[in-house]
Order: sequence, then C-alpha cells, then structure tokens
Amino acid sequence: MNEKLSTFDIAEELTSDESIAVFMADALESNDVNYITHALGIIARAKGMTQLAEKTGLPREQLYLSFSENGNPTLKTTLAVMKALGIELTAKIPNTENKAIV
Repeated sequence: MNEKLSTFDIAEELTSDESIAVFMADALESNDVNYITHALGIIARAKGMTQLAEKTGLPREQLYLSFSENGNPTLKTTLAVMKALGIELTAKIPNTENKAIV
C-alpha cells in the first residue's frame, strides 16, 4: 500500500490575527532567535511577501533570506516587518513573587 504524503505548511493555517498571535507568542516564549525569525518569515508568507515588501520598502528576496530558518535579520528589518504585519513587542518585568513593583 502506497500512501502519498503532502508537506505541511503552517503558513496556510495562519488565517486569523488570533492564530498569528498564538504562533508568534509561542516563538517568543522559546527565546530561540532562529525560531523567532523563522516564525516571522512564516507569518510574512502567510500575509503575502509581495505586500510585505511593498509596505516595508525591502526587496522580497531580502525578506525571504532574512527570515528563513537560518536567517539573521537586523533589528531595523525585524521591527519594520513586525510593524507592517501589525505585530507589536511589549516589555514586562517578570514578577516571580506576584507583588506589585513600586
């Protein structure tokens, strides 16, 4: 019995802002720079690399390379892409004691 397998592409599943937010949050929680940049690349493909290139003013080829699995985008490129995708970074101080910081 021969079964035909197809390649799974997570970008095809990222069809809502909520699914994108969950996917990006998972990547950020990993603290793995390669995974985070790769996740941004997947989100970029899900949203459309051509439109992203137009919004950021960056060439599509640069975006593909920067956000590939082994890409290493600059902070400037990363922030431009995140802004164009509608993704915001926020900072928080971990509070392990669940006390208000004064």
